[in-house]
Amino acid sequence: MLNEINWPEGYLPGTTDNFASNEIIVQGITAQDVFENLIDTSIWTSYYKNAADIEFYNTKGTKLAADTRFKFKTFGFPIEAEVVEFEAPSNGKPGRLAWHGWAEGDADHRLDVIHAWLLEDLPENRVRILTQESQKGKPAKDLFNTEPDIMNQGHQDWIKGLARTVLASKGK
Repeated sequence: MLNEINWPEGYLPGTTDNFASNEIIVQGITAQDVFENLIDTSIWTSYYKNAADIEFYNTKGTKLAADTRFKFKTFGFPIEAEVVEFEAPSNGKPGRLAWHGWAEGDADHRLDVIHAWLLEDLPENRVRILTQESQKGKPAKDLFNTEPDIMNQGHQDWIKGLARTVLASKGK
């Protein structure tokens, strides 16, 4: 049985204005390998073109940790964010990372999201990389109606870039 994202109240998919879900399964790397590369924001821009200008408020360095406050630009939005779930994979338990992100503004421009990651080791030396984002606000409604679906396409690029980065670091 595969694990699921832990959704905080008010962000359950299907109850928000937009939802993106992306997943891949890769052989030859582990959830720990992926987690270590995911939390290191200094390399995000090397494998994900929709991330820029990453800055931390309350943490030294470039690695996400529990309660980290940071900001970055993505999909044209300046996002303020705070890590709300941080659990490295261990002893057969999946890795979990989630942040609450928001773009300030009036009712036409305010965006609120939970962006969550689940990294799960599977049999036969495989790893499952799942990222999902549940979004609220008028910009989220606009994204829901966007063709092509830039949010799902962008997040798919993110997880594939992350996997390629980890595979390359292992010489694969």
